[in-house]
Amino acid sequence: MDLLDRLLEHDRWATLQLLETSNGLSDAQLDQEFDIGHRTLRATYDHTFFNIEFWTRLAAGQATDGIARDKQSIAVLTERHAAAHEKFAALVRQKRDEGGLDDTFVDHFGGSMTVGAMAIHVVLHNAEHRSEVIHILTRLDVPDIPEVDHALWELSVRTV
Repeated sequence: MDLLDRLLEHDRWATLQLLETSNGLSDAQLDQEFDIGHRTLRATYDHTFFNIEFWTRLAAGQATDGIARDKQSIAVLTERHAAAHEKFAALVRQKRDEGGLDDTFVDHFGGSMTVGAMAIHVVLHNAEHRSEVIHILTRLDVPDIPEVDHALWELSVRTV
């Protein structure tokens, strides 16, 4: 497994751990406002997944309009995350395999961005919002919030 695969797989796994932890929360808890992130747990997840979908489409030369932004359940958000991350990871891996991580596309500001830079942006953006999710879950007094750092993921998937 190379460095890119490690980053992509940890990113997918870490967010999934937090979604699973959020699974039993009520709508009131998902929509309770805090002074961090996008103010609510649901909105922070939505923002995170919107960005995965947005950047993947942009880098693939696809239209970025029509991405769902409605009030979604954790079950739907989990499915959305799985689908969005699968497309994102597939695009980045395809570009890596073709030697195209330095291929450029026009970003939403009209500037030029490489696929590699987009991949790093998305993974770091997701990590930032996972920290906010953990903070919100802590303030909601959710028990057994998982640690989602890379070393724990590596330990959980390493074969002896």
